[in-house]
Formats: sequence, structure tokens, C-alpha cells
Amino acid sequence: MLLSIVIPVLNEVETVPLMITRLRDTLGGLKWEVIFVDDGSTDQTWSILERAAFADPRVKLLRFSRNFGHQAAVSAGLANADGDAVVVIDADLQDPPEIVVQMIQKWLDGADVVYGIRTNRKERLLKRIGYKTLL
Repeated sequence: MLLSIVIPVLNEVETVPLMITRLRDTLGGLKWEVIFVDDGSTDQTWSILERAAFADPRVKLLRFSRNFGHQAAVSAGLANADGDAVVVIDADLQDPPEIVVQMIQKWLDGADVVYGIRTNRKERLLKRIGYKTLL
């Protein structure tokens, strides 16, 4: 089984190296690929991704010529995923990559779709109140 992980990125120079390290540590025994979709970064994110892809053939890269938005980046990543299962995760590390193994286990146990819900948010108080009001 091949696991594909799609990660849209936009100016994530500080988090991408840590994301890659944590994915490698977490996914140890699994067969996996990670597809980073650079959604028009203007910092050094692309350079870091290129070095990662050069060092590890499991790292695949897509680069947009400008910012097309998160959903377009997710769609492009999904279209280029080769895995039997695909996980979409953000690069900002608010969703811990270590949870991927638990999600895959739920899928192996028979779930067609596994969806994570954050129980603790890092947003400011006013934004958290807004989320609670919508629910």
C-alpha cells in the first residue's frame, strides 16, 4: 500500500523542514510519498522543497506560478497523488503529522473516509468565539 500525503504550502519556510522531519519519523515503516504544492510562495520555501526532493525521491513537488488558493493547491496535489490512500494536511503544523498513522489505521479498519477535527485551536479568542457560534 502506498500512502500519498498532499501538503499545500505558501510561505512556510520555517515549518517545511520540521514537517519533513516529522513525517519521516512518523511514517518509518510505511511506503509513502509526499506531494508539496507551492501556491506561489515568495520566500525561500521553494528552495527548501527542492533540496528535500533532491535528497529523497518520495518528495514530489508542484509549483504554481502565482497564488491560486488553498483549494486549487489541494486539487492539484490530489490529481498527482499515486497512493492507495491520500491524506491532506496543512504545512503549518497545527495539524500534527503524527496523527496520520492513526488516520491510516481507521482506513485499514474499514472506513471509506477519515476526517480529523481539531479540538484545540490556536486562533485568537474572537476567532474561536466565531467558530463556536457557527456550530
